[in-house]
Amino acid sequence: MSTFAFYSISLFILIAASIVILRLFVRRDYLQRGNLSACTAFLQSGLFFLYGGYPAVYLAPDWPVSHVCFPIQAFGWICITLGLVVLLIGVSRLGILQSLGLRANVMKRSDFYSYSRNPQVIGCAIYVLGFVILWPSFFALGWAAALITILHIMVLTEEEHLLKTFNEDYERYWNRIPRYIGFPGKSG
Repeated sequence: MSTFAFYSISLFILIAASIVILRLFVRRDYLQRGNLSACTAFLQSGLFFLYGGYPAVYLAPDWPVSHVCFPIQAFGWICITLGLVVLLIGVSRLGILQSLGLRANVMKRSDFYSYSRNPQVIGCAIYVLGFVILWPSFFALGWAAALITILHIMVLTEEEHLLKTFNEDYERYWNRIPRYIGFPGKSG
């Protein structure tokens, strides 16, 4: 089997596993418990660690690609650094237990959360964009597309929980602050 075929099948399996884990286990825990069980948090974390391992398996070993000119390489590194900073600040401001779903009784609305309902997702996306810029290939593009899909499924699951938990308070926040970037509201 070709590398391309194996890569495509493994990405499909990863996205299918994401749907099962996020829409079945995570959703169930949020609806029944109000937070994630240790087992579900482990499954969700494992999903993201598995996703994070894809570049080591599929991206070319000549990283960063030498034919990418210096300004583009600089921009890629800026994206990686900025994305990582936004992600880590988001996690630190929300708290590690809340970020893992193990404690889900607080709705954060300050700091980065006053600009985006999901700044950690934005940070992660910018981080992966940096790798796509530095390592331009079909594999990097597929990796980024998988991330967008997985994170969006996770966000939809979390939003359902937050709306149920915080009712009108979350709906007001939802209508004021965009989901990612851009316009606020349910589709923002």
